[in-house]
Amino acid sequence: MTSTDTAWVAPANADQLTAWDTAEGVFWAEHAELFEHSLQRYDDWLLRAAGIRDGDQVLDVGCGTGSTTRSAAWLAGSGTALGVDLSSPMLTVAALRARDAGTGNATYLQADAQVHPFEPEAYDVLLSRTGCMFFGDQVEAFTNLARAVKPGGRLSLLVWQPPSQNPWFTELTTALAVGRTLPSPPPDAPSPFALADPARIAQILTAAGFATPECEPVKERMYWGPDVPTAVDFVLGVLGWLLDDLDPDELTRAMTNLRRTLVSHYSAGGVTFPSAAWLVTTRKPA
Repeated sequence: MTSTDTAWVAPANADQLTAWDTAEGVFWAEHAELFEHSLQRYDDWLLRAAGIRDGDQVLDVGCGTGSTTRSAAWLAGSGTALGVDLSSPMLTVAALRARDAGTGNATYLQADAQVHPFEPEAYDVLLSRTGCMFFGDQVEAFTNLARAVKPGGRLSLLVWQPPSQNPWFTELTTALAVGRTLPSPPPDAPSPFALADPARIAQILTAAGFATPECEPVKERMYWGPDVPTAVDFVLGVLGWLLDDLDPDELTRAMTNLRRTLVSHYSAGGVTFPSAAWLVTTRKPA
């Protein structure tokens, strides 16, 4: 069962709701198979670190189209897994996939995890795969989430290491930039790399009420499609905003650069790029 009524969000997250509940969320929902495959190689790391056991109650933050929630629900057995996201298009897909997979103990809710009134001390495990870097106020968000976790409960997050360690980002944005210097968001602004600094992660989580976390570096290849044309469409759906305001010559150069970059990463396994993440684990003190 999924609730997709318009979510109440913190003012700082209003732009995120606008993006994920409209065109951006629709694109992700329409390409759910590809998005879920893109990070699939990290799932074992994340789920093994979470240590989900039969009977656990799991909260999956930024669940997208629900693959990690379904996996968590399967591991929880007689327990449950609740996936939370701002995107109603993605949650609709998540609910359909859970139904088709027969995962009756996986449910989904459209909500802003930064402010949603979760049941206090209800969850044994807090989980997120690249879904918790976009909060407008990280301390407020994780403080709210900590209230929802049982004493002694576990946290397992996968977040990106800095751009310099992620060629999927640096090479693709460089290809589309065609020589332009692209602005970088402030370190504490919502972005894919907002939690790239382990010291900042520790500061946020301990301020929110968790124990000092461990940040384990993990590296896997990120999947962008079975062939170059598919990867081109995928990249443009994610980073196409970089083409805004280019003149025709610049646009031609950008597309040439993109195809050349993708061809250089194509093999029998499809188009893949090296990537690097932090596996963040901790507990709520008992």
